[in-house]
Amino acid sequence: MGIVSALLGAGLALGVNSNVSNLNGGDQNAANGQSGSNPTPIAPTPAPPPEPEPEPEPEPADITIAAAGDILTHMPVLRSAQVDGGYDLTTLWHRIDPWVQGADLALCHLEVPIAPEGTTPSGYPMFGAHSTLAEDVAKQGWNGCSTASNHSVDRGFAGIETTLDALEDVGLGAMGTARTLEEARQVQIYELERAERTVQIAHLSATYGLNGLPKPEGKPWAVEVFDAEMPDVSDLIGQAKDARENGADLVVASIHCCVEYQTAPTAAQRVLMQEIADSAAVDLVIGHHAHVPQPITMLEGGPDGDGMWVAYGLGNYISNQSAQCCVPETSNGVLMFANAHVPATGPVRVTGIEWTALTVDRLGGHQMYPLSAGAEAAGRLSATEMQDRYERVRSAIDLDAAERLDPPQTSGPRAEVIPRFKP
Repeated sequence: MGIVSALLGAGLALGVNSNVSNLNGGDQNAANGQSGSNPTPIAPTPAPPPEPEPEPEPEPADITIAAAGDILTHMPVLRSAQVDGGYDLTTLWHRIDPWVQGADLALCHLEVPIAPEGTTPSGYPMFGAHSTLAEDVAKQGWNGCSTASNHSVDRGFAGIETTLDALEDVGLGAMGTARTLEEARQVQIYELERAERTVQIAHLSATYGLNGLPKPEGKPWAVEVFDAEMPDVSDLIGQAKDARENGADLVVASIHCCVEYQTAPTAAQRVLMQEIADSAAVDLVIGHHAHVPQPITMLEGGPDGDGMWVAYGLGNYISNQSAQCCVPETSNGVLMFANAHVPATGPVRVTGIEWTALTVDRLGGHQMYPLSAGAEAAGRLSATEMQDRYERVRSAIDLDAAERLDPPQTSGPRAEVIPRFKP
């Protein structure tokens, strides 16, 4: 009995120790985050998602703005352009088409009004162009025109209305004259989609006078006129500053001034252009009215203080003028090409100016030709005459700007015309 009791006691003791050991083991496993029988592995921490690839920067772009001299529809020019009882100037200037159409934005200077309905075309001294002039301009590839000139009111307010209506009907922009006060308060805007941004180009236009004719009665806003004697272009500068505040990336001003048939700019002309440059509101000035090519140069000032390009005068685009009436240089004109850089971000700025010489073969039916060194005979013009005309243009330009020998190529879709306000 004593032996049995001892064995039983030993068994109890062993059982108790075994249970305690199991409990201790369970506690330890629990402390380790494991069950005693089926341990679960610790899940690995997930890796962070990869950083997204940065968006590529938009490619910058370079654009070209083309401009030309005075369009003057003298009656001999119209006679040369007669077709089937009407007129078609494209038959005279078609050789220039690639130069105009290759620009991203092309701005002509329409010095003459279009004759109102029911009236006949007329030439100097009181111009009235044929009704299809705007259509001819559009066909060549111009996007719009400056219309402020000393001949703006030759056909009165009706002529202004007719001209702007005709330009609008064929999708062309216009600046310098207006049909309403509200329209006069708006600048002409052209838009280009480049470098994944919308580039806005504002166009201004003003003239030194109206050949002594009054502005339309009760409509002083119908033509933008400045004082060339002072000189005072404060209104135009105000327009330029407003355009910039409203989002314009570039501001181009067409100025109709000052003395005809003179290659060298007048003192007043120089003061006038410098006043515009000092305003820091205008990127480029295109000059008209002299009817002869004048220098293209850069003045101090401009939007960043890095200078402002000015073409004092681009001569004639098409006219009946020549040495027979005026001076030999009136047979010639200049196509100006302003190159501008469009970055992905930051300001758009004019980077340089190029030019191409043009001439009109007056005795050969007013056919137009581009001019360059070594040009061959064309129409009624001998090779010698072509070379002489080229040299006259080249010497007038002053060589601050580079000559362009081939038509430009657009960098994308051409400019879109943003209509000015008209009720």
